[in-house]
Amino acid sequence: MALSFLRHAALALVAASAPLFAADAIALFDGKTLDGWEGAEGLWRVEDGAITGESTAAAPLKGNTFLIWRKGTVADFEIEFQYRILSDSANSGLQYRSKDLGNFVVAGYQADIEAGQTYTGINYGEKTGRDILAARGQRAWLGDGKTKTKTEQFADGKALQASVKGKGEWNHYKVVAKGNTMTHTINGTLMSETIDESEKDAVKEGILAFQLHQGPPMKIQFKDVNLTPLK
Repeated sequence: MALSFLRHAALALVAASAPLFAADAIALFDGKTLDGWEGAEGLWRVEDGAITGESTAAAPLKGNTFLIWRKGTVADFEIEFQYRILSDSANSGLQYRSKDLGNFVVAGYQADIEAGQTYTGINYGEKTGRDILAARGQRAWLGDGKTKTKTEQFADGKALQASVKGKGEWNHYKVVAKGNTMTHTINGTLMSETIDESEKDAVKEGILAFQLHQGPPMKIQFKDVNLTPLK
């Protein structure tokens, strides 16, 4: 109890000194520029009022790359954004509580997005060696490494695809991370819940980033990116 109180007191001190921990929602994208964001040259731009990531067949990506938000880190928070896929093939996602490995490579929790029918909404451990942390329709309790100490299926993963709009349509994504619990919701439907109880691998704070995946050319857009830190 004493340790918990001290931790919350420390967060309160941070809140008093850093606007990142303000009580109100913070707009992370101004709709016009990539101010506050940084990614590999030629892959990211603002188009039609949206953050746009695009790879091409002429210059295929040899590894996953990320557009990183450079204005702070997040701990307990809610983030909401709109996304749409503008290509037949796409694999993307939002990294959070993640680590910058350099050269626009990121490791950590990922709220997954894809053009396919299986993975949108899952929690994936990008470059952590833990792979899928919680599948779609699954509530998962994590131990160290790839160990899941318990799982519950709260919905059919395939059926949840009906909540995801298709190519060219905007989807609303909400990620909530509070303590060791993380939920991913798309268009008002809960997709996955992760409870990371690992003493070794659980991460409480880190950066935000959007992904462009290696492989076939793809195009994806993001807008209305709003962060609400939770005290």
